[in-house]
Amino acid sequence: MSVLKDKNESFRDKVATVDQKGKRIWVFPQKPAGRFYNRRTLVTIFYLILFFGLPFIKVDGHPVFLINILERKFILFGQIFWPQDFFIFALGMVVFIVFIALFTVVFGRVFCGWACPQTVFMEMIFRKIEYWIDGNAAEQRMLEKSAWNGKKIRKRITKWFAFWVVSFLIANTFLAYIIGVDELEKMVREPLSQHMGTFTALALFTTVFFFVYLWMREQICTVICPYGRMQGVLLDRDSIIVAYDYKRGEERGKFHKNEERAIGDCVDCAQCVKVCPTGIDIRNGTQLECINCTACIDACDHMMDAVGMPRGLIRYASENNISKKRAWHFTWRMKAYSVVMVLLLGILVWLLASRTDVGVTILRTPGQLYQEHPGGQMSNLYSYKLLNKTFFDKDVMLVPENFKGSIKLVGENSIVIPKDGTVTGTMFVYVDASDVTGRKTQLKIGVYAGKKKITTISTSFLGPFGTGK
Repeated sequence: MSVLKDKNESFRDKVATVDQKGKRIWVFPQKPAGRFYNRRTLVTIFYLILFFGLPFIKVDGHPVFLINILERKFILFGQIFWPQDFFIFALGMVVFIVFIALFTVVFGRVFCGWACPQTVFMEMIFRKIEYWIDGNAAEQRMLEKSAWNGKKIRKRITKWFAFWVVSFLIANTFLAYIIGVDELEKMVREPLSQHMGTFTALALFTTVFFFVYLWMREQICTVICPYGRMQGVLLDRDSIIVAYDYKRGEERGKFHKNEERAIGDCVDCAQCVKVCPTGIDIRNGTQLECINCTACIDACDHMMDAVGMPRGLIRYASENNISKKRAWHFTWRMKAYSVVMVLLLGILVWLLASRTDVGVTILRTPGQLYQEHPGGQMSNLYSYKLLNKTFFDKDVMLVPENFKGSIKLVGENSIVIPKDGTVTGTMFVYVDASDVTGRKTQLKIGVYAGKKKITTISTSFLGPFGTGK
C-alpha cells in the first residue's frame, strides 16, 4: 500500500533499524503523549493487574489458571485438563489462529500495539524506566555517545539493575503459572539446594527477559516475530490499520498557523517518525515494522492542533477509506472468516460442555479366553483405568447396561479415585449366555458417581465360536 504511485519504495528492501552494512540502528523514540497513549496506559494497568494477580486467584484452594507442562496438568478458569484432553487444546489453538487471522483482516495489528506482552512490557514499563533514568530521547542519544564517565556508569548500572529486578519479577510470575504460586512460595522458604532445577530455570528466564528488553527490544517485532510478515497475506484494502491520509497530507510543506495553504496538510515535522518505537515513517504506508501502537496518531494530532487544522491526518482507517473516501464495510472475506470462527467456537464449546469429570478406559485383557460358570453365565477378564479430572475424590460404580450379568472387581470392593489421580485394576464381567450373540458381543457399561451417570463405555465380550442366533 504505497502513498504515491511514483514514490521510491526502496525503504521496503530493508528493516528500518538495520543499515545497508547490516549494523544495528538504535531507536531512541520520543516519549508519546495524547489520548491514545492515555487509553493504552489504562489498558496496561488492567493488563498488569491481571497478569501479576491471576496466579494468586484460587477456586476451592486451586489456582484458576495453571499451565504445568512438567506434570502435563492444565487448569483453565478452574477446570482441570489432562493429556487425554489434548485434542481440546489442539482445537483451541486452531480457533486461536483463525481468530488472529480474522482479527487481523478486520483490525490489522491492534493486538500488537495494545495487548502483546512484548509491546506492553517494552513500551509501557521498561521504556518508562528508561525515560526516568536516562532522560528523554535527546538525552539518551547524548548519553549513548558520551564517554564512560562516572555519570554514564551510574546511570547504566541503575538502569540495568532496574531492568533486572523487573525481569526477575516477570520470570517469577511466569514460573507461578507453570508450577503454581504455592510451589513457588515453597521454593522461596526452603533451602536452595532442594530446588536447584527450578532456580536454574528461574535464572534462565530472568536472563532471557533482561536480554530481550535491554538489547533485542523492537527487533523482536521486526526480525523475530512472524506476525508482521503475515500482514501481506491477511490485510486487504478494507482492513483497519494506523494509516497516513496521503490524499489530505500531500504535498508536504511547512507553514505557519492560520496561513493560507495551497499544498497538503502535512507540515513535514517528522514528529510521527520521532515517536515511532520501531523507527519507521508511517507516511510511507503500511510496513511490517508497524505495530499499530498509535504513538504517531497522538504526535500528529498534537501538531494539527498547534497549526489549527483538523485532527486525523494519521488515524485508524483502511486504504479504501483514504483513497476512495469510502466508509468501512464488512467484506466477503471477513464474513467467510467469521463463519469459520463461529463453527470452530461451536465445536469447542460442545467439546468443553460434553467433557466428563472422569476419564474411563476399559479393555479386555488380551490372550484371555472366556470362562463358563454354573447357572448359564460366561465371564471375561478386563483391565480398567479411571482418571479423576476434578479436585475432589470420586466414588465410582460400574453398572451393566445392555446385558444381564454383573461386574466383580479383583481385590477391591469399590473404586475410589483420588482427586487429580488415577486408579487402575482388573475386573471380571459376567454375562448370561443368552446375551452372548456372537464371537464378539458389544457390551455397554455405565459409569456412575453416586446416582449421577458420568458416561457409558462400550467394550467387546469374547464368546465361543459358533455362538449366535
